[in-house]
Amino acid sequence: MFKQIKIKKNTGLLWETIKREFKHDQVAAYSFYSLVAFLLIIFIGAAFVPKNMYVDVSIMDQYIAPFVDGHLLGTDAGGHDVLIMLLVSTRNSLWIAIAVTLLTLIIGITFGTITGYFGGKFDLVFMRITDFIMILPVLMIIIVLVTIIPHYNALTLILLMSAFYWIGTMRLIRSRVLTESQRDYVKASKTSGTPNLVIMFREIVPNLTSLIIAESTLMFAGNIGIETGLSFLGFGLPAGTPSLGNMINEATNPETMTQRPWTWIPAAVVILFVVLAIIFIGQALRRVADKQQASL
Repeated sequence: MFKQIKIKKNTGLLWETIKREFKHDQVAAYSFYSLVAFLLIIFIGAAFVPKNMYVDVSIMDQYIAPFVDGHLLGTDAGGHDVLIMLLVSTRNSLWIAIAVTLLTLIIGITFGTITGYFGGKFDLVFMRITDFIMILPVLMIIIVLVTIIPHYNALTLILLMSAFYWIGTMRLIRSRVLTESQRDYVKASKTSGTPNLVIMFREIVPNLTSLIIAESTLMFAGNIGIETGLSFLGFGLPAGTPSLGNMINEATNPETMTQRPWTWIPAAVVILFVVLAIIFIGQALRRVADKQQASL
């Protein structure tokens, strides 16, 4: 009971620290509010877009300039309204990034906690395995797997990215758990006969909340970049599925890049805005995590 009260108290202090940090860092606060508003607009707006508006091709409406015939941002090579494509593409790219971030967090936190808690030979062997994975050309491996996997879809992309990009989170969590596992409250729990799983995931992991939150925001930004990069190269979301990377791919045509910039600049602006906002928020959360660590 005392442990649960302590965890709740620590969680309350964490949120108070986050509020104070955002109050002092106006850039991070504005970034947070802007990003939340932007995400609401994207996900709500994309939910009302009929599939035929971004799937059906209309050659007669190809490359219409912005503010002509009711197209606020013009149309692309397929005659699709760029604003509609931007809504759907952003939603798809963000969903991929969110799914990969959550999955890699789960895997990284689980393995990082286990290896850091038990240590010894198990930790030594497991870390050598992760060292080997880290030196692999991950991007090239994903590209090769995308080309050979049958019935490739968005879920396949999420699983492929998650299979390789959990290593960084795992190593970060492990380093903190190595320290936490030597603290008095963990030794007291072991002495009282508390099961190892309970100690790891009900006592140690809650004390890493600030670090996990900060890490997840920066991971999210990175995953957006990875997904859009793969889609830009043609190895991201399946053909015909709108993506920010697919939209920017229009810039590979020199004529389109210079004479029809409305087909790719909106997607580039969206990526820049989202990534910068997340970075500013992540920096503020990282400072919170550092303060929490210093107070322990």
